[in-house]
Amino acid sequence: MSERERARVLGPTDGEAGSLGSIGVRFMIAGKDSGEHVSLVEHPMPARALAAPMHRHSREDEYSFVLEGRVGAQLGDELIFAGQGDLVFKPRDQWHTFWNAADEPARILEVISPAGFERFFKEIVDLPPTAGPDERAEVGARYGLEFDFDSIARLVDEHGLRFGGETT
Repeated sequence: MSERERARVLGPTDGEAGSLGSIGVRFMIAGKDSGEHVSLVEHPMPARALAAPMHRHSREDEYSFVLEGRVGAQLGDELIFAGQGDLVFKPRDQWHTFWNAADEPARILEVISPAGFERFFKEIVDLPPTAGPDERAEVGARYGLEFDFDSIARLVDEHGLRFGGETT
């Protein structure tokens, strides 16, 4: 029986975890487990952490289900906030970013469809700590991802956030 055919339970501390810089990632369901239809990752986010610069995906849609805390997001020109139990839809080809909008930790379950983008997260986790924007952009380009690194300073300033550093 293949891994895809086997029913299983993933506990709250199961799955490989790593750091993406400002936020964490826990790999839950890989594309290979779903016939490349969907993947699931969890993003634990420290207080006031900006997850990423403004960016856009050309291949997949993302659905962020807030498990705990309060999350802010910029979706195109729209600013939204979501709390526990809310779902944020981030369609492909739309510039967006998100952050922990509170002084307490937050966690989201990220549903990615179709699957494949979870491999981008794995490559970022595996980059050396000294990797800069050029290396991250190079990895992103392989996954149809564009970044606007110039957006970081504005987002940090406007929303009282931090970017980079520890994710615990």
